[in-house]
Amino acid sequence: MATSLSSLSFLFAILLLMHAHAKASTCSDCFIQSRASYYPNSDEKGTDTGRCGYGSFGATLNGGDVSAVSDLYRDGVGCGACYQVRCTNSAYCSDKGVTIVVTDHGSGDRTDFIMSSRAFGHMAQTTDAASSLLNLGVVDIEYRRVSCSYPNKNITIKIDENSSYPHYFAFVIYYQQGKKDITAVQLCETQNFVCKLLDRSHGAVWTTTSPPSGALQVRMLFSDDDGDESWVVPVNNIPEEWKAGETYDTGVQVNI
Repeated sequence: MATSLSSLSFLFAILLLMHAHAKASTCSDCFIQSRASYYPNSDEKGTDTGRCGYGSFGATLNGGDVSAVSDLYRDGVGCGACYQVRCTNSAYCSDKGVTIVVTDHGSGDRTDFIMSSRAFGHMAQTTDAASSLLNLGVVDIEYRRVSCSYPNKNITIKIDENSSYPHYFAFVIYYQQGKKDITAVQLCETQNFVCKLLDRSHGAVWTTTSPPSGALQVRMLFSDDDGDESWVVPVNNIPEEWKAGETYDTGVQVNI
């Protein structure tokens, strides 16, 4: 009888461990251990030459709390994603840390994040502690994906300066919101609803040759790792005679 009870207890313990492991492996809100450094010449904010294609907008997005990432870049799919990052040295670091937006691709000494110095300092408890963190250069951190939120800002389309009406159409998406990735983009004619699937040129830049004619609608597919997908259709259209360098407000905000 004792042997049977011992076997049952052992089996129960194994099941608990398996459950805990499964829960941990699928926990989207759990923190992941890593390391972070910062741009030494970033003038506090981010870079205006980031691989995501945001240009000067990428240096000031989110108040300058931005970062380059290595594996999280995911060939540009990770651009615009938001992460809560907090350092782990209790002498200097706050419990809240900082929320950063991915605007660039880069890697350092076993780091997942190369942050703006502004964002790096925002992980600290005080101004003096921020100076100490900056002097360290590289710190142990933990991070998790969080929802991006831009109050009073709609998702915005910036037509790339290299676009040429009506032959070549390229744009970057500003103010990506929510916790999902933009994994596909369609450009649709508003009159007959003929749509064309665009190519991701690099980062958050989408392109096509011979774009549809007339007023255009940009449809964005938001996806997560669990396979949950949803198309977002803007309220506002891009005018028929769009111009390179112009910015167009889609009229929509998302929290998905």
